[in-house]
Amino acid sequence: MYLLCVILIVLVSVLMCGIVLIQNSKGGGLAAGFASSNQIMGVRKTTDFLEKATWTLAALMVIVSIAAAYSLPRHNEGEIVNPAAVESTLPVPGATEAPAI
Repeated sequence: MYLLCVILIVLVSVLMCGIVLIQNSKGGGLAAGFASSNQIMGVRKTTDFLEKATWTLAALMVIVSIAAAYSLPRHNEGEIVNPAAVESTLPVPGATEAPAI
């Protein structure tokens, strides 16, 4: 489940980047190359669609991020798995213990 959430987050992020780049900015941005689609559908309808798509993807990103947080892999005790902590409990070859004082 966690891996699925991470894949969805990456997919939504890429889609959001594309939609934000297509939107009209003060300088025209990349939307200047899509002028023919604005003439067909109308500038306002295209802007409304892109704005709604941006808000939808942002909401989806929040929901999937919360789902990913709840589906983190856990131990039986309910602790979050920390690979660094698991590795640090293993004996290190060549390491000596500190002398007792």
